[in-house]
Amino acid sequence: MLKNYFTIAWRNILRNKGFSAINLLGLAIGMAATGLILLWVQDELSWDRDQQHYDRIYQVYANRNFNGNIYTDGSIFLPAADALEQSNPQVEAAVFTSYGEPQVLGLGDKKIKKNGLHVSPHFFKLFNYSFIAGSPETALANPDAILLTESSAKAFFGNENPVDKILRLDNQFDVKVSGVIKDVPAAATLQFDFITPYNFSVEAMQDWNNSYVRLFVLARPNASTAALTSSMNKIFASKSAQLEAEFILHPMSKWRLYSDFNDGKNTGGMIEYVRLFTIVAIVILLIACINFMNLSTARSEKRAKEVGIRKTLGSEKKQLVFQFFAESVLMTVLAFVLAIGFIYLSMPAFNTLLEKKLALDINEPSFWFTALAIVLFTGLFAGSYPALYLSSFNPVKVLKGTFLPGKSAGLPRRMLVIGQFVITMVLVSATIIIYRQVQYVKSRDIGYNPANFLTVPSSPEANRNFDVLKQEMIRSGFVAGVTRTSAPLTAIWNFAPAPDYEGKPAGVEMIVSAMGITGDFTATTGVRIIAGRDMAGTPADSSSLLLNEAAVKTMGLKQPVGMRMRWNNQDYTVIGVTANMVMASPYTQVDPMVMAYRPNNPGFMHIRLKEGVKLQSAIASLEQLFHKYNPSVPFEYQFIDQQFNAKFITEELISKLINVFAGLAIFISCLGLSGLAAYTIRRRAKEIGIRKILGANLQQLLMMLSREFVMMVLLAMCIAIPLTWWGMNVWLQQYAYRTQISIWSFVAAGAGVLFLTILTVWVNVGRAALTRPVKSIRTE
Repeated sequence: MLKNYFTIAWRNILRNKGFSAINLLGLAIGMAATGLILLWVQDELSWDRDQQHYDRIYQVYANRNFNGNIYTDGSIFLPAADALEQSNPQVEAAVFTSYGEPQVLGLGDKKIKKNGLHVSPHFFKLFNYSFIAGSPETALANPDAILLTESSAKAFFGNENPVDKILRLDNQFDVKVSGVIKDVPAAATLQFDFITPYNFSVEAMQDWNNSYVRLFVLARPNASTAALTSSMNKIFASKSAQLEAEFILHPMSKWRLYSDFNDGKNTGGMIEYVRLFTIVAIVILLIACINFMNLSTARSEKRAKEVGIRKTLGSEKKQLVFQFFAESVLMTVLAFVLAIGFIYLSMPAFNTLLEKKLALDINEPSFWFTALAIVLFTGLFAGSYPALYLSSFNPVKVLKGTFLPGKSAGLPRRMLVIGQFVITMVLVSATIIIYRQVQYVKSRDIGYNPANFLTVPSSPEANRNFDVLKQEMIRSGFVAGVTRTSAPLTAIWNFAPAPDYEGKPAGVEMIVSAMGITGDFTATTGVRIIAGRDMAGTPADSSSLLLNEAAVKTMGLKQPVGMRMRWNNQDYTVIGVTANMVMASPYTQVDPMVMAYRPNNPGFMHIRLKEGVKLQSAIASLEQLFHKYNPSVPFEYQFIDQQFNAKFITEELISKLINVFAGLAIFISCLGLSGLAAYTIRRRAKEIGIRKILGANLQQLLMMLSREFVMMVLLAMCIAIPLTWWGMNVWLQQYAYRTQISIWSFVAAGAGVLFLTILTVWVNVGRAALTRPVKSIRTE
């Protein structure tokens, strides 16, 4: 019996090639889009899951309360790891790491910059990696050890065994290779090319005031997170009475997806986009299913006689339902096979867009479980309404020829079309609003001029030769100015308590971002001086401070220039106030910032090129100069405007993805609409022919036949606008700096969908209207 169902289903598919092709293509594109999204979602959900202790590893964060504002960061004091291990029985192990930074590894004349991580010697008690050479027990036992990833080892030693070979680190220290591990997976939070043991002094291990390392904890099995957190805070408080912070545990399972904090609480992160695109995947599949439903029920008159004969010959409704379900499932299986082909064809472009290496592995059991779920859901859902509707026909009326679907029969079909348009317009409107948000923030005044401005990581050698290097750069004719800072201009690396000053409210703690700068800072960066002057670059500036406008406002200063302040056990004088610089997230308010003259520990050199210079010539000239005065470090640079634009990568990626899938949703909708319009016109062919004979022109026919579809689009707009307005308002609330939702976003989305609808209908109507009337009514 089952074989018979599918045999008849196959014949019906072949008998109606046009509608079958439309259904097949719509379902295949819908399932391919859903498959691509699910691959991305699976990748996001898989981060860090290769770690053996995935469910027991936590990172410690500090909630620091300054003037009523809670700032959450992962910088913790060095001795905290040992204190937790020794005093908290629920902690199996605790390790600290650096934040990871590019460092130069050298072997003879070969020098390569690699990302290094400095860690506790027992780092591998928490984290597991696949060792190719060496062992986790001995890899970090010696203070001069270095552990390389496989690609780093091959970069220096090729296929030779690198163990016990010597490398030069930052042209300052010799390190001995103690082992090699496989490259860190892309879906891992901790990324590095090499690991070295953290070498610290006795004084550093007793310093509970400075926070500059990350702390990771391995809880014992079945340990209570709440009890561990409470115990941890008590231990830290007992070590220093000056700690003004609450410490929390952030589980590894949330590192990737829940990385955002607001007012001391975890507020989400990438999980919002995972949820969004999971919904988009379901929505696109629903649009494809709606197409199938509409086209199947639209052909009800053509299938009515078949149903009538089957019922007369003794078929029960249950059997007819199974028959139509078999047809639907068979169509879905064929569409799924086609969808797999679409996925393989589009995978290279999709990976390029995402900058990932996603792959569809059909040998994985999870693939077949997912495939079965998608096929069954799509086949049964898409075939449910047609099966129940078609199997309900009255055989007597059908065989007498008195069966007519009636107006009520078309109501569910119209509702499905309206739902399809609502979904499409929500996607299109959301795409427009996300694009406007990104462009709005990109146009924000960031306080300095990032054009023709590049940054180069400094080094001890470059700092020693800075004066002569700067003179030669200016003399080259390509460079307008040079300055140095302790941190990049597109990130905040250090927070500290605000300076003490006369009139500071008692008992009030304020946090400020802090950065060391050198002479010509504002002149080179283009930061506006609101009051006072720039750093002159003389020893007298060692007791000088610059404040930004946010710091002046936070501290409540009316006449800041000339004020005396006490900061880090040193007396300073405020010499100037600068405009706010957007250095952290461009979506948030600018943090208060204090800038001090620090010529001895600059980490970055910022070079302003003259306008109109040829970039290739300027870069070549700079490379020669750095090779001359900084030969031990490869010349690497980044343009600051590119660094700043990198802050929009996530939002721009999401915008591109929604663009792609909104486009697919529109295409699938138009595909179904085209089939529906073609069938409607075919059913009304005689009416069109008679109207033409009676004098109706092309324009009148177009207006008559497209009126119903236009009304459905307008009704869909009325539903989609408030839905999108609400949803996007909720999304925008996460940004302190955000655009306003304009009604024109919805007008543009609605107009676009309406235009495509009319165009799709008119193409089909135009064909029918140009057909000779005698062909349409020749059977009368």
